[in-house]
Amino acid sequence: MIPANRAPTQPIRWQQAWRDAITDPHELLRLLDLSRHASTLPTGADTGFPLRVPRGFVARMRRGDPRDPLLLQVLPQAAERDEVPGFTHDAVGDLAARAGNGVLHKYHGRALLIATGSCAVHCRYCFRRHFPYAQETAAANRWTDALEYLRTDPSISEVILSGGDPLALSTAKLAELTDALARIAHIRRLRIHTRLPVVLPERVDADLLAWLRGLPLQRIIVLHANHPAEIDVSVQTACAGLRDAGATLLNQAVLLRGVNDTADTLCELSERLAQAQVLPYYLHQLDRVSGAAHFEVDDALARKLIDTLRARLPGYLVPKLVREATGESGKRPLSEG
Repeated sequence: MIPANRAPTQPIRWQQAWRDAITDPHELLRLLDLSRHASTLPTGADTGFPLRVPRGFVARMRRGDPRDPLLLQVLPQAAERDEVPGFTHDAVGDLAARAGNGVLHKYHGRALLIATGSCAVHCRYCFRRHFPYAQETAAANRWTDALEYLRTDPSISEVILSGGDPLALSTAKLAELTDALARIAHIRRLRIHTRLPVVLPERVDADLLAWLRGLPLQRIIVLHANHPAEIDVSVQTACAGLRDAGATLLNQAVLLRGVNDTADTLCELSERLAQAQVLPYYLHQLDRVSGAAHFEVDDALARKLIDTLRARLPGYLVPKLVREATGESGKRPLSEG
């Protein structure tokens, strides 16, 4: 029984958890008993991509381990300032695919909306870490330009929400968009690419689930988890809520050196996803964005890892190994070179 002089414990609202995110690398290292490694942080001019990581995600990291795979995904490194041939600011040709304000149209039948530039976590390998979000956001002007583009192209049956992270928007803002999408006859599916249910599962609250449940469109949510340690009970609970609200759940991961570049890690990731009833979808080779070269894994090793997964897992738990290439009509299976 709760004492009369003490209020019941209330769930942390996702907005508060967002505001409480760690933005100081020294604080992050201190919380993980790694202050002695502060000398490895970038000095002088920063990397141009600040740290942001929710405290709940930090709680899944191993204290005292500078090579923790979750820590490596978010901690700024001096190597990010290295200029490496072949690594560019626009690694996948987003700007060439611009079809309107915040609209990218690369592939037949589907268009992607840059819903926001905000994200609850700044992953150091992010392929949009240099994207000009200030000029390219579909939510501007109450989605007017983006919606007009979608209306005028009847070949588009699927709208993909990306960012940043689309679930960084308020549920009311998302509803404003989907109310308008529901009035476009040729739009049948809504796909949401999001990392928030993994790094900030508090975002999957009652309001979000009510909105999702009420959508007249087919709902597909593509999560982004790279390592089995990312998937704890809170993430499993968030996934259960999304699934019960009618969403099909998929996962895409990025192959990252030092994070998940072993067969054991990738097998365990697929098993954890299966427990959460999330289907492994893609394993991406790294998009060659400036600042991320130190994460790159050789293609030969990537193929070997997938071969091992095929030998150890049922086929439906083996993600497709792919690379995104500028100007192509779809993701390229790595087996095609």
